[in-house]
Amino acid sequence: MANPLSTLPIINTTRRNHALEHATMHVLAARYPGVKMAGMSGPAGFVLYADLPTEIITDGVLEAQKRLANGEAELAIHTNCGTNLVVSSLLAGSVAFMTLMASSGKRKPNLFNYLLAAAAAIPVYIASRPLGPRVQRLLTTDPDRGNRQVRLVESRRTPHGFVHYITIGL
Repeated sequence: MANPLSTLPIINTTRRNHALEHATMHVLAARYPGVKMAGMSGPAGFVLYADLPTEIITDGVLEAQKRLANGEAELAIHTNCGTNLVVSSLLAGSVAFMTLMASSGKRKPNLFNYLLAAAAAIPVYIASRPLGPRVQRLLTTDPDRGNRQVRLVESRRTPHGFVHYITIGL
């Protein structure tokens, strides 16, 4: 059964760009260990924050695109993706809230209720960590490039390094 998100054009292209963003970060991290990177994807491409020159980013993006097209789908999943944090935080926060409400009843929560809520949330947060990559695989990334290609890589220097704008289109 096909993923229903693949029928929504803006979401589908964002998922594909998100996969390329992750793949690019994997490629660059292998070449330049220790370089800090962060990215954010959208339907037109992605932004990559990395203190590397444009030429290196361009080479990394093109290699990542090629490797995804050659079937290296695992590059679409990244351990530092915000999806991982959101999934674990949402589950742990929900458990903390339910525990707080159940333990305090109709009265104002006290210190014990908050400690109990934290004690319930922490193991849920830890146990839910493997769900983040699964959610990436199912919902937030799609390694299938389709007919989308990198069209432009532009960079701007900031006081803290470079910001790279990767435009992807048909």
